[in-house]
Amino acid sequence: MPSLTVAQLRSRFRGELIGPGDASYHDARKVYNAMIDKRPRLIARCVDVADVMAAVDFGRENSLLTAIRGGGHNGGGLGICDDGLVIDLSQMKGVRVDPSTRTARVGGGCSGGDVDHATHAFGMATPTGTVSSTGIAGLTLGGGIGHLTRTYGLSIDNLLEVDLVLADGRFVTANEKQNQDLYWAVRGGGGNFGVVTSFLFRLHPVKIVNAGPTFWPIEQTTEVMKAYREFISQAPEDVSGFFAFLAVPPVPLFPENLHGRKMCAVIWCSTASPEQTDKATKPMRTVGKPALDQVGPMPFPMLQSLFDPLLPAGLQWYWRADFVKELNDEAISKHLEHASRLPTALSQTHIYPIDGAAHRVGMSDTAFSFRDANWALVIVGVDPDPANKDLITKWCKDYFDALHPYSAGGAYVNFMMEEGQERVKAAFRGNYDRLAAIKKKYDSANFFRVNQNIRPGA
Repeated sequence: MPSLTVAQLRSRFRGELIGPGDASYHDARKVYNAMIDKRPRLIARCVDVADVMAAVDFGRENSLLTAIRGGGHNGGGLGICDDGLVIDLSQMKGVRVDPSTRTARVGGGCSGGDVDHATHAFGMATPTGTVSSTGIAGLTLGGGIGHLTRTYGLSIDNLLEVDLVLADGRFVTANEKQNQDLYWAVRGGGGNFGVVTSFLFRLHPVKIVNAGPTFWPIEQTTEVMKAYREFISQAPEDVSGFFAFLAVPPVPLFPENLHGRKMCAVIWCSTASPEQTDKATKPMRTVGKPALDQVGPMPFPMLQSLFDPLLPAGLQWYWRADFVKELNDEAISKHLEHASRLPTALSQTHIYPIDGAAHRVGMSDTAFSFRDANWALVIVGVDPDPANKDLITKWCKDYFDALHPYSAGGAYVNFMMEEGQERVKAAFRGNYDRLAAIKKKYDSANFFRVNQNIRPGA
């Protein structure tokens, strides 16, 4: 890389420029998934929009492979690249809550925890994910599935506006009145269209939720899962619970006699009162013989960060995912077969309900097309030891291969590894051609291609 060019960038840049020779380089290039080990030529740690514009110009003019990093959580490591430029937004963390309009302006480097911290003080929240360290940018641009999906929709259903820097370096705003095609595309189309420097979200009155897990021994899976598929489809929209397979973590939160035992579970979140929650969930929580039922009131940020200590950055992760319309008996049998073989203590499967409020948006109203799916399935092999990389990968792939025939055919882009162009097309289904046309309009050279890539239309 010509030193003069870097010097020119430095003259326009307020943030930190980090290269392989810098002491902070190896920490700066780490992402959440330790299975990803990439070495960029330069990391541009932006502090404001002007920095982002300068970095985009630099990457484009030098024909550098360019990745955009928000929270760094992406399973496939698509916030980092080899021998290219990383535009790092991690210092752009401002959150401004406007209680009068019930909105929050959120910087592109914020995590879910940053947003929850700011909005909780006002007794409000916007739908995000289920792990507080997840980056808001990547989460939202892929759709945004989490605890509040049934109640208030996906993150994109509450996204009112974005500011972004385009591939040509221009700064634009997209909302219902300006750049409507971009506004449509960023709601589910991922980071294909520009660097989003801020998001404007609608807020809802959420402060204390009734939440926590109900665990059953994994041997009860068939009975519990059949009851769950009926229960959740009829539950009030202010009650949500995602289904999970996991090993009980060895932490004081759970009784010692359960530590390490394989379980099926429902992780609850209800915005209803304790009495209404208990009445609504009791039919499910009394199915079979639960080993533990720990549901009670807690601040919403506490739920969002409940499992953070168990899943810190730096673990090995391998992901596979699909959308699901129905959990039929054959699929339940396959789940039991493969979940019973959890290869490591941290490996798990989650099945997130995405009905309720999320179903009231049409399949072509946003780029996120799977409005007819009822669940988002994700299978994750997780372990701290790199020696177990092959073990967790094989288990995850085998599990996915067994369940894929029962899926809706495509996956949530935030849960995908690098799986090829056909899987990308399957994720967007009938919206892909429209996305490709918008991509051609705003990024015909496919500058933003380190993502689940939508190629510019013909």
